[in-house]
Order: sequence, then C-alpha cells, then structure tokens
Amino acid sequence: MAGKAYIIGVGMTRFEKPETRDRQYWDMAGEAGGTALADAGIPYSAVEQASVGYCYQASTAGQRAVYELGLTGIPVYNVNNNCATGATALMMARQFVASGLNDCVLALGFEKMKRGALGGGADSGDFAASPVARHYGVMAAAHGFGTTPPTAQIFGNAAREHMDRYGTTERQLAAVGAKNHRHSADNPNAQFQDVYTIEEILAARTVHRPLTKLQCSPTSDGSAAVVVASERFVRERGLAGRAVEIAGQAMTTDTRDSFASGSCIDVVGRPMSRAAARQAYEASGLGIEDVDVIELHDCFSVNELLTYEALGMCADGGSGKLAEDGATAHGGRWVVNPSGGLISKGHPLGATGLAQAAELVWQLRGTAGARQVPGARVGLAHNIGLGGAAVVTLLRKG
Repeated sequence: MAGKAYIIGVGMTRFEKPETRDRQYWDMAGEAGGTALADAGIPYSAVEQASVGYCYQASTAGQRAVYELGLTGIPVYNVNNNCATGATALMMARQFVASGLNDCVLALGFEKMKRGALGGGADSGDFAASPVARHYGVMAAAHGFGTTPPTAQIFGNAAREHMDRYGTTERQLAAVGAKNHRHSADNPNAQFQDVYTIEEILAARTVHRPLTKLQCSPTSDGSAAVVVASERFVRERGLAGRAVEIAGQAMTTDTRDSFASGSCIDVVGRPMSRAAARQAYEASGLGIEDVDVIELHDCFSVNELLTYEALGMCADGGSGKLAEDGATAHGGRWVVNPSGGLISKGHPLGATGLAQAAELVWQLRGTAGARQVPGARVGLAHNIGLGGAAVVTLLRKG
C-alpha cells in the first residue's frame, strides 16, 4: 500500500514575456527552488532526488538548474511531457515518496521561451515525424490545415465543434477569458494583470475563429518548484502546520477515444482529462463536490470549458452556461484559476503544472492574499499536454 505524500514547500518566479529580462533558465530555477526550500524550512541537503521539467532547453538542463541550489550529487531526472511537464515532474516526486523510496524530493520546472505563437510541434520541417502528427491529422481531415498557429487551430476548431454541437456562444468563450484576466489582477506573479470586459475580449484580434488573442495563453519565461515529503519527514521536522496532502493523483494518455470520433474536442484531450479525473477521485475518495478551488489548463478558453465537463462539474455541453453564470468565479460554486490561469498568468510549459500546485497550496494554507478563496480545504489541479498526457491532482489541507 502506497504511503502518503505531502507538499511542504512551494515557490515560483514571476511569469514574464520571453526576453523581458536577461535571465538564464538556471537563474529562474534557482529562485523558484530556493524559495520552495525556504518555504519548507529545510536545506537543499535534505533533498534526496529531483525531477526537473522543461521542454525547450537541452539535455541535462535539469542538472544545470539544480546546481544553483547545491552540488550534492543527488539523482536528477529530466522530464519532458509537453504542456503537462510540470505536473509530470510533481507526479514523479510523489511516487518516489509514496513508494517509500525517499523522504524528501524536489519537483522543479522552468522554461525560457521565444516570443511568438506556440507551434505545438506541428510546424516542424518534417510534419510526418512530429509526435502530434496523428492529432493534427484528425483536425485536417475534418477542418483542413490553415496558416494560423497550429495549436490555436486545433483548439479553435474544437471550439467551433462545441458551438455547433451544444449551442455554446462566443460570449461564453469570452467569459472565460474575462474571468481569468480579472483574477490575475490580484496576482503579482502573473505575466498580465490587465482587466478586460467580454466586449473587449471579443473585439481583440482573432487568432483562429472564434478564439481571440485575449483567450489564448502566451509564451512565457518562468519557473516553479514544489518540495514533496513523506509523513515521517513531516512529523520529525514539525512541518504538519504547513503540509498539504497530495490526496490523489493520476496521469492518463490518449486512448482510442481520442481519435475514434474524428472530433477535435476529443483529440485535444477531453477523454484523457475525464479518465484522469475519475482515477484521481477514486484514489482520494473525494469528488468534484468536495472541491473548493481549481487550477486548470486553460491554454485556450475552450479548453477550460472542455475541462469543466471532463471534471464532472457539468454535463457535456453545459460548460458555457457555467462560465456565463459566474459559477467558476469568486463567489461561485467553484473558483477556477484564481491565479489568472495560463491565459493571463502565463504558460512557461515546464513550470505550469508546478505553479498550479503552488497556487493551490497558498489557497489551502489561507495565504493567497486578495485571491484567497474563503475556507478552501480541497483543491484540484489539471495539467494537460497535446500528444498527449493529462494529470489531475487533488490536494487536501493537512
């Protein structure tokens, strides 16, 4: 039987536009990792292993990053799982601890990116060799393959399908962007802190219809880190007051359901997310009705709606109304992306899943400041990557 695992320390840098400051990835990683260790109140020498996530740096960049924290010779695992990289690093750390192999493991993620749209691997010179060629092939068969950024195309086409199938409106999609931009105004770590009306979001430049620029996550530089520890470590070091339990966690990859329908809704990950959520609920004994605060993967506004459905917050097709009615904003049934989400907080791929965990830890500790969800006791993180992987994590106040 697996043991328990707890988050005892978190840290992150501010997420910024690429090339805003002349900082190397190891500088950002050193800041986030050092903050997480200080938050836990432990030295780097207490860390037994490190799982380090990134997508755009060279092999063994994970070692270069943790060397900013110390040179203790611990094993370092370099993790790349597309946009789900950060949560994958966290899952590895949890598995090391829950298995009894280690008492204290660091999960660290970072990215130093280039300006411009994220290609998603479909804009390489050899499309046939791309890991996501099968996914984009489904889209091309149904919608063709245009000249707009590939990731915006595939999610934009998923939005069109959702509108055709369920009657979802452009205003409902824009409501997601408006909410997340509004939430980010209270987050000093967010890349953007501007507030927009639904009308302003609809009037912004179209990236791929119906998605406008203010409904799309940007490329970002940044880093985040999480320290995971065993129950014994928490007890012996007197850390129970700040420990947050990883109550359940699951990762899924594509199955036949992702491709069989020929729908972009499925190929961008709703079936994966639904399966990961179901497994995480079963592992934790918790359900969506127990959750107070959610950080989910809103790479595009439509993916937030698809994730509402995958997590069981509403029936398929009901997510647009959920967003429009304010059920996922402060004061609603759930507070979704109080950090501003990927759309406004930013999306440095390797750091995203760990930044989600950091936000939830602050929420469950009651230290999130102006973003605080009153009385939050259970949080859910959802991190997905095209290609594909979906990770759902349930956190419970210790």
